[in-house]
Amino acid sequence: MTRIPSRRTALTAAVGLTLVAGLAAMPTASADPAPVRLQLLSFNDYHGNLLPPDGSPLGSKVDPSGSVLGGSEYLASTLSSLRAGVENSLTVAAGDNIGGSTFLSGLFHDEPSVDSLEAMHLDVTSVGNHEFDEGVDELLRMQYGGCHPRAGCYFPDQPYDGADFPWLAANVVYKPGNSKGIQPGTPVLPGTWVRKVGNIKVGFIGMTLEGTPELVAQTGIADVEFRDEVETANRAASWLRETQGVRAIVVLVHEGGFQTGQYSQCTGISGPIVSIAQNLDPSIDAVVTGHTHQPYVCSIPDPAGQPRTVTSASSFGRVVTETWLTLDRRTKDVVRSQTTSVNHLVLRTTPDPALTAIIAKWQALSAPIAGRIVGRITADITGSVKDTNRDRETSLQNLIADAQLEATASPANGGSVIALMNSGGVRDNLFYAGSSAGEGDGNVTYGEAFNVQPFGNLLVSMDLSGAKLQEALEQMYVGTRSRKQLFLGISNGLTFDWLQGNPEGSKVPNDSVRLNGVPIVDTQVYRVTVNNFLAAGGDGFTAFLAGTNRVGGGDDLDAFAAYLGANSPVSPPPTNRVNEL
Repeated sequence: MTRIPSRRTALTAAVGLTLVAGLAAMPTASADPAPVRLQLLSFNDYHGNLLPPDGSPLGSKVDPSGSVLGGSEYLASTLSSLRAGVENSLTVAAGDNIGGSTFLSGLFHDEPSVDSLEAMHLDVTSVGNHEFDEGVDELLRMQYGGCHPRAGCYFPDQPYDGADFPWLAANVVYKPGNSKGIQPGTPVLPGTWVRKVGNIKVGFIGMTLEGTPELVAQTGIADVEFRDEVETANRAASWLRETQGVRAIVVLVHEGGFQTGQYSQCTGISGPIVSIAQNLDPSIDAVVTGHTHQPYVCSIPDPAGQPRTVTSASSFGRVVTETWLTLDRRTKDVVRSQTTSVNHLVLRTTPDPALTAIIAKWQALSAPIAGRIVGRITADITGSVKDTNRDRETSLQNLIADAQLEATASPANGGSVIALMNSGGVRDNLFYAGSSAGEGDGNVTYGEAFNVQPFGNLLVSMDLSGAKLQEALEQMYVGTRSRKQLFLGISNGLTFDWLQGNPEGSKVPNDSVRLNGVPIVDTQVYRVTVNNFLAAGGDGFTAFLAGTNRVGGGDDLDAFAAYLGANSPVSPPPTNRVNEL
């Protein structure tokens, strides 16, 4: 049973009529009762960033002062500051609170992330694709508690007791014939959550993107299916209205869009969220989104042509969205015309002491592992999801591909001649300057390497025809996903051209794909290494499903750390393996 925390600030009814001295000041019987004002604070894509993320990589969307942003201590204090003096406030999130996390949380299977979110008084969240990184069973453990099946209890005298906020998963349901014997169509977690605000019910619907199976390892989600966001939300909204009497409805969906304006604007909004928002039932009053790591505050018309607020708060705890909803006491619904929303930057001013203590607790446990030096670099090696939209070749992606090739090149380890790395798996950068931990300039610690590759993926070597390799390279440029391009890290020796103006399926000239200068032959078989995520067709790279004679090649992080150690000092690999014509 989902536990709703009792410590939340009570949401009491706003005073509708104020008695003042003098009969003339009293309202007439026909006067409308004063509405209830609800503050909705939201964020998304936290990814266990307890410690401040590097810099402020919001691109053109940073504030003019260039402030550095984020960190759980400052996210918590920003939320507290915004709540101050507010009678009715709820804090919500739109998924990816866990998974793809930095060392301090990822090393401990994201129990630290849950610790920090509880201390921030998160009320409810949707699931995102990264909530399924370790599979459904691990997500259920994160919700309901229990020690990790392999790592055990990190604090034996205080076993992990689950999250005191609910995850919502309306569009993730068990398949027919699932191994659990659960009734098909049953959500893995509740799909909706209702809270009374001033005696008015406010309903929340939580979902991840329908395309989640393309983004996570298949073994952990074999029992479930991910349904269409619009159909699911509209059905849930109808259920809330008809069976629960809810008229004020908010959707928390882990899918998003892209815009080119400042962090609290909506300039040229594009991406999957546009179509979703345009088709969500008019009874839904606001949409909180995520996934694309973009900040925006948009108004997108609903199917009835009425404006509806759609927001996103970047990622890693760098932005908080503040939305004000006006609830009509007579209709019990949101007065849509009075909705306002703004994005606030999370400035590193005053840290929240509760979060400081949580960080110290987990750092004490991680310090002996985090500080071990695994290798040296000669300069910054960058190109993670923190500073690119995964739409270009980067040194860091290529470095990881080089490491994976070296780990699997010998016949005993796979015999590979090519390695390819998914850009979304590169979560942080390597910086030459030493950190506050004192490891010294140029040294790379295990904790820093972990932050780059936190997923614990396994390497897979396979036989792939030249034709299928060509197909995989073409799939970098499929425009039907959340991102128009998803570059792969390319190992040393593989080169090719691409033409942006060509139609899909013919962007990579066949005769340009070469291995050590020799053209790839469609009918020839090549040994190719990828991680298990790509091997299962992740990110839409379905060409890898054709790979045969598969051999495991060990852990991706181990391969990365070993490469750094064996080749120190490592210089940034060139970004000339892919040539745009």
